Amino acid sequence: MRWLRYLNQWRGTAKEAFDQVSIVAKFLCLLHVTDRYIISSTHVQGPSMLPTLNLTGDVILAEHVSHRFGKIGLGDVVLVRSPTDPMKMVTKRVLGLEGHRLSFFADPLVGDDSVNVVVPKGHVWIQGDNVHASTDSRNFGPVPYDLIEGKALLRVSLATTMLWVIEVTITFELFQLLLE
Repeated sequence: MRWLRYLNQWRGTAKEAFDQVSIVAKFLCLLHVTDRYIISSTHVQGPSMLPTLNLTGDVILAEHVSHRFGKIGLGDVVLVRSPTDPMKMVTKRVLGLEGHRLSFFADPLVGDDSVNVVVPKGHVWIQGDNVHASTDSRNFGPVPYDLIEGKALLRVSLATTMLWVIEVTITFELFQLLLE
């Protein structure tokens, strides 16, 4: 009898623990879906998008909805799964959509040989802003639209963030001086 009372006491505790774990699991599922399919932050670095993005790195807030509805346009900065290394994500600018005719220099450092390309159906032409330090569609050709993972909405630069923190600190210190 005493054993059944002891078991009933733990039943309530177990139910409460299960409810708490269930809430945490639902939250983690929601977090995953939001990060993967709606909006996420991504740290990007490297020279290929200079001067738009910093060499030391910026954080980009990217949305993952518009490319699913074909709402990528010329000039958009996009996150793309690399055609040469599927484990790597690259950040480039869209310079051509399907049907567009593009002309570019094969190697701007060597000569003036230009190459003409027509972007095929279901593909985009991506290129880094820093032409001399970017591996992009000039190297691997037009990229399938399905490799686009997201479109950049907002850039947060480490330098900008530090200036904002310094500005807030100075403003707060001036506010304290005024109160004295």
